[in-house]
Amino acid sequence: MTVPLIDPFQRAISYLRVSVTDRCDFRCVYCMSENMTFLPKKELLTLEELDRMCTTFIGMGVEKLRITGGEPLVRRGIMSFFQAMTRHLDSGALKELTLTTNGSQLEKYAADLFAAGVRRINVSLDTLDEEKFAQVTRWGRLAQVLRGIDAAQAVGLRVKLNAVALKGFNESELFTLTEWCAARDCDLTWIEVMPMGDLGNEDRLDQYWSLKDLRARLRERYTVTDIALRTGGPARYVRLEETGQKIGFITPLTHNFCESCNRVRLTCTGELYMCLGQEDMADLRGPLRASAENDVLENAIRAAIALKPKGHDFDYSRQRADGQMTRHMSHTGG
Repeated sequence: MTVPLIDPFQRAISYLRVSVTDRCDFRCVYCMSENMTFLPKKELLTLEELDRMCTTFIGMGVEKLRITGGEPLVRRGIMSFFQAMTRHLDSGALKELTLTTNGSQLEKYAADLFAAGVRRINVSLDTLDEEKFAQVTRWGRLAQVLRGIDAAQAVGLRVKLNAVALKGFNESELFTLTEWCAARDCDLTWIEVMPMGDLGNEDRLDQYWSLKDLRARLRERYTVTDIALRTGGPARYVRLEETGQKIGFITPLTHNFCESCNRVRLTCTGELYMCLGQEDMADLRGPLRASAENDVLENAIRAAIALKPKGHDFDYSRQRADGQMTRHMSHTGG
């Protein structure tokens, strides 16, 4: 089907984020509860089904594919999926294949990812303090992640760090993280904490650190220049003139970036979420399994895109987490 995917607000959908598993070897406090109940494996799309699903989206105009989780690299056999997607890069239909990872498995898989056509990755890393890292990830090992980043850079992968801005947790590391990334030639993007999931005692209002404040603090030490760079996602970028590095800001709460949204999210069970901040979703697993022909699946995808909302409902302005989503970030895939 050659007609591109256009939502009701005339936004072309060219970016698909795919969660390949809800499982992870960390338990980050803003993403999962400590004692997660994971999905039965039979509910997950098989690697072959993920291939068919992504191939269908690519045939309908998706040009960027980001693989997420959970932690995508803990899924058994996942490299065969990356290798299968290489054919779409070779044909030119897919412009970029990338992933978001916690870095724990990069030491093992960095070379294979590069061989499959991945050229840049996002690594979620909120702190360089070993004790605080163990606290925020509950199960994490900082040294393992840092070795993974070393391995990724050694094979030629471009690394960008994603840091969730957490008030009272990593405020004091703003300049430490900035300088570490400058020294390593890593880009850095800060993300406002989002109200996702019932995470027990974790209070989103107490954790919320506005990126307006973070940016103002950067100006105390650096000359901050807005730049027009876009990488297909919601981040807006500045350049620090003293170091030349790029700093990104993802601000769903202080700035609604929905007007340019070009992406949808597919869960590991085949649910398509048209918006991270809305509960509406469409089941694509049923249509996928209903027929070996793609017509049913393609029609289901078009029907889902026709329901994509104008924007999300995240809002802390009234000092309560309006728009809070009941599902965990690990379910939707970030």
